[in-house]
Amino acid sequence: MNWDQVEGNWKKFKGMAQQQWGKLTNDDLDVIEGKRMELVGRLQERYGYAKDEAEREIDSWLNRK
Repeated sequence: MNWDQVEGNWKKFKGMAQQQWGKLTNDDLDVIEGKRMELVGRLQERYGYAKDEAEREIDSWLNRK
C-alpha cells in the first residue's frame, strides 16, 4: 500500500493508526489529516522517535495493510 491511498481514505485509516499508536489522541489524528509528515512529527512527539525511526514505523505499518 502507498501513502496516497492512506491520505485519500484517512477517515478509514484513522482508527487503524490509533490502534497502532495508542498515544496519538483524536486531536492528533484530526491534525494529521492523512499527511505523512504530520504523522512523523506526532510520532516523534508522543514516542520520542528520531525522524528515521518514525519513518520506519510508518513504512512497517503500511506494509501490513
